[in-house]
Amino acid sequence: MTPDLILTADAVVTMDATLTVIPQGAVALTGGTIAAVGPAADLLAAHPGVKVKAMGRAVLMPGLINAHAHSGFLRGTAEHLPVWDWLTQHINPMHRMLRAEEAEAASYLCYAESLLSGTTTVVDMWRFMEGSARAAEVLGNRLVAVPYVGEHPDYDYFDRLDMNEALIDAWNGGACGRVSVWVGLEHLFYADEAGQARAIDMAKKYNVPFHTHCSEAEIEVAEFLTRYGKKPMQVFADIGFFETPLTMFAHAVWLDPEEVALIARHRVSVAHNPVSNMKLASGIAPVAEMLALGVPVGLGTDGEKENNNFDMFEEMKAASLLGKLRHRDAAAMDSWTCLRMATSLGAAAIGQADRIGSLEPGKRADIIAVRADTPRLTPFFAEGPWFNLQHNLVHAVRGSDVAMTMVDGQIVVEDGKLKTGDMAEIIDRIHRLAPGHFTRRADWLAANGGGTKQWTDQ
Repeated sequence: MTPDLILTADAVVTMDATLTVIPQGAVALTGGTIAAVGPAADLLAAHPGVKVKAMGRAVLMPGLINAHAHSGFLRGTAEHLPVWDWLTQHINPMHRMLRAEEAEAASYLCYAESLLSGTTTVVDMWRFMEGSARAAEVLGNRLVAVPYVGEHPDYDYFDRLDMNEALIDAWNGGACGRVSVWVGLEHLFYADEAGQARAIDMAKKYNVPFHTHCSEAEIEVAEFLTRYGKKPMQVFADIGFFETPLTMFAHAVWLDPEEVALIARHRVSVAHNPVSNMKLASGIAPVAEMLALGVPVGLGTDGEKENNNFDMFEEMKAASLLGKLRHRDAAAMDSWTCLRMATSLGAAAIGQADRIGSLEPGKRADIIAVRADTPRLTPFFAEGPWFNLQHNLVHAVRGSDVAMTMVDGQIVVEDGKLKTGDMAEIIDRIHRLAPGHFTRRADWLAANGGGTKQWTDQ
């Protein structure tokens, strides 16, 4: 079949199983599918007359996959607090006061930022996610929507499983297949026994994955031992969560070797959030140990309030540096490993390795072009003894170096500009809505002792 478009660049980093890099490479597209990948001279000769988009001194690579994020607009307003004070004084009160129009505006903001910095897929745990799905449909990103669910009397201000199920019915497979909907819980303790059982049953009924936070802070391990007499991963296994199509945990900072071995035997993946874990002083996840046992580990930014951006290039660098520090080994968490976590391994972590995560024939055309005519990618060696692309992509590039973002064969960012939305209006909408939200939250806090109840208070 004759392709519709051929992209060329000074290098193509495919992220396939052998980490193939093609100097002076090209990617041929048919609709939203990758038709061929190879040397530009070969593809151009094989398909004369096909439209060519020449990116020049740039790197073509798979779109990045943010395996755990939260839409929001608290950036810079919830700072310098340990995780539990941060939750009770800022995050949970925000959820109490959040309105659907605010949640939708936040998703527009965060998805636009993601696309501009080369992230094509976002796993977003958020609220009122019909608005999030509409935002993804308009802006063009790939979305895994995971509602923030609280199925417990103490957390009835979150979304409920009824809302989660309705979202699955309405949006799973929506936006021409770009929107997927999973079953979510904010935390296991945010659901009673009936809610936990229903979450498992829903994931099985709809054949969708399940996602939650766990073992982010050390205090959680002690609470699991108090409540169940077992460590967190054993509790999830015993309750039945590992019988779902896929269970993905955000954070997994405090897993011990037995827990890592346990999840490696099941359909379990992890979203590693290095910047958030450092900012909230949560700890350093045993990423190398999980990878060594074959656990799919993706990278996530976490939310705008605990990061404070959605730049997955920054996240790769942080993952590499944090891994080196943890092991006191400069060779730990090498550049290719971090690139895989943001692309092909991230795709495996979210159960979509057959569709995205690498530039290979038959996969969806989620492709980004990273400018290489910048100081950060100089010198530029795409082959030979000084080959350095993988190191510079991880340790030097910033999201602002992304010149083009394509999802499903559609260019949504070109020359560093968002094509599918009005960035000024997206920002202005937040400025119109945020003051009212912050006022309502402050009033609630003043009337309720300065914070919400948390499971640690029980």
